[in-house]
Amino acid sequence: MKIVPVLHIEQFEPDSSSVEFYSNNLAAHLEKNKGIVHKPHKHDFFLCVLFLEGSGIHEIDFSSYPIKKGSLFFLKPGQTHSWKFNSPVEGYIFFHTQPFFELSVSDVKLHQFPFYYTYKNPPNLSLNETQLQKIEVCFKEINEEYEHHSVYKKQKLASLVNLTYIDLSRMYAELDKTVDSVSSTYIKILSDLEKAIETFYRTEKKAHFYADTLHITTKHLNRVTKTTLGKTTSDLITERIILEAKRLIVHSKSSLAHVSEVLGYEDYAYFSRVFKTKTKMTPMEFKGLYKN
Repeated sequence: MKIVPVLHIEQFEPDSSSVEFYSNNLAAHLEKNKGIVHKPHKHDFFLCVLFLEGSGIHEIDFSSYPIKKGSLFFLKPGQTHSWKFNSPVEGYIFFHTQPFFELSVSDVKLHQFPFYYTYKNPPNLSLNETQLQKIEVCFKEINEEYEHHSVYKKQKLASLVNLTYIDLSRMYAELDKTVDSVSSTYIKILSDLEKAIETFYRTEKKAHFYADTLHITTKHLNRVTKTTLGKTTSDLITERIILEAKRLIVHSKSSLAHVSEVLGYEDYAYFSRVFKTKTKMTPMEFKGLYKN
């Protein structure tokens, strides 16, 4: 089954024996890696990209976002994305592994930042002119530090990224007032739930399985998901299944019946009903939409 390629951070710095962080001017990055970044793909690292000029569309897991001056995007490992540009783009991009950040910055986890603590939070910000000026300085400083080989380079890069994430989290919170009200305990449970769903969604479809895995009651788990995302645990499980179904339908050559089986549904007709309930179209209709 041919699926979306997963890009590794080492592919962007092939001459380095140990790569945990990468930064570049966006136009230079796109030109340097044009053979691998212009087709739909995933990463196994965390990515942040800022657009200073240009226009187009950025598609992330089948949702489309406009690219314009001040557009900023966050991607977690495993998300499928692609972009189409209508005009030349300028900006900055950096990405890093989870250990790079969490082993360098004491007592801070990536899932604590609102744009990373759940896939359900919007993966983008649209910065106003004042915000853009501030964040551009951050990205520029990160890129300059990356290009030089000074002592304590790794430590400074991690500190600069942390400060940038803090500033971006504050801007993010201005758009979503619920961000600051979510407890760290709920964030941790939600993060653990998403990891469990990612591991078992093909075989386990019931909320109580995930509650048992997290050693909490199903009622409490639903309280967490409703408070943080306004959805039930079952909603999150089904949404993950549907997302994978979309990826396989569009990016693999498998039959729809085989996609159904891969996702744990022996009865294709039942799978089709589940898919249509969530997407308002059948798998065949969805496939035709993307072919066109």
